[in-house]
This record gives sequence, structure tokens and C-alpha cells, in this order.
Amino acid sequence: MSKAFTKETDGDDEDGGEAAAALPAGVKNYITPAGLARLQAEVRQLQAVERPKVVEIVSWAAGNGDRSENGDYIYGKRRLREIDRRVRFLLKRIEIAVPVDPRQQKNRAQVFFGATVTYANGSGVEQTVRIVGIDEARSDRGEVSWVSPVARALLKAREGDVVQVRTPGGLEPIEVVKIAYSDA
Repeated sequence: MSKAFTKETDGDDEDGGEAAAALPAGVKNYITPAGLARLQAEVRQLQAVERPKVVEIVSWAAGNGDRSENGDYIYGKRRLREIDRRVRFLLKRIEIAVPVDPRQQKNRAQVFFGATVTYANGSGVEQTVRIVGIDEARSDRGEVSWVSPVARALLKAREGDVVQVRTPGGLEPIEVVKIAYSDA
């Protein structure tokens, strides 16, 4: 069949291939103010900087004639679709976001959304995590989603409490060492 009659989708679905970040049914999209600002900044960056650069490249490439074998044109169009898909996804997530400011937490003796928690595992090794929204979790920075197993185990715990976290190897006890709240 001729390529003229096929639709190039890159294997992505309509929501931008972001199914991994899908919200569980009936769950609100909680997010910290800093996380919301990061998402909004990404949308601005994509719309004001990235997209115009790619449009310029595609326009230049289109003016060069045969588009079927023009790499700049083909890859530029693909990148435009990726940018547009990401912007749509981010705008949907921002629209349903429920900002929660951890600094406003009254009960600072318990672990709630936005808390930075230091805990010790069964071997006594301490780890610090910050409980944040699904769209802002970055494990390389110690930020975990509030729906993750470790965050679910820690929620509502107090300093000194030992809670059970579900791991692939089974339940593991962890002890809450320190709880702090900030909007980093």
C-alpha cells in the first residue's frame, strides 16, 4: 500500500502516550504549588520556544522541494506532533490539578501530602523522600508520588511509628525518623 494512504502515528495514543501517568479511578490530581508552576513553565517553554523553532525548520525544509525524502521536514513534523501532544497532555493535567500547599499543613506531627519524610528500613539505612503529586514525582530527587507504595505506607504516620510498605519481596517494616514540611 502506498504511504500516501497510511496514517503515521508513531505508535502513540491520543493522550500523548502518557498512560503511565494515568490517575487511578476516583483519585484527585493533587499537586504542590511548585509542581504546578513547573508544569505551567514547561507548557510556556514548549509553546513559546520549542514549537516556534521547529516550525521555522519545517517551513525552511518545506521550501526545499520534495518532502517525501526530506529528513528535516519529516522529523520536524514528527517533533511538532510530539510537542503538540505533550502540550495537550499538560494542559489537561493542569486543568484537573488540585493545588495543595504543604506549608499550610496544620498537623505537622503526621505525614500528609507534601511532607518530607526520613525513614529507616529494617537494616537501619535511612532514606528521605518528599511526598508529591503524580505529575511531579522525580525519584532521582527523592520525590515520590502520593499514590506510591512507600507514600501510602507513610501517610498519617508519626515520628517513631513503624509501618509496613509493600515491596516486590513482600512487606517490609520502615520506621519514621523525621517529618518536615516545606514547598521546595
